[in-house]
Amino acid sequence: MTLKRTDVENIAHLARIAVTEQELNDYATELSQILNLVETMNKTETSTVLPMSHPLHMVQRLRADEVLEQGNPTEFQKIAPATADGYYLVPKVID
Repeated sequence: MTLKRTDVENIAHLARIAVTEQELNDYATELSQILNLVETMNKTETSTVLPMSHPLHMVQRLRADEVLEQGNPTEFQKIAPATADGYYLVPKVID
């Protein structure tokens, strides 16, 4: 697919992008090349290709999900401006 200069002008107008006269020609060429690449990729036969979740056949090593540190809410709330019954009190923002 080949984009014309007027196509690029229209796209730039819709995107609210300022494009110079020289850039119009350059963008028309570059965008046409990108669209041709996409068109070529769409023609590729992929019906026999199995989907992959990762390009490498590897298992990710995960660490055990263990609690390493116990939280102490009482200590955390000592520095809070206002608390009550274990909750943080904040100013009302909606009437």
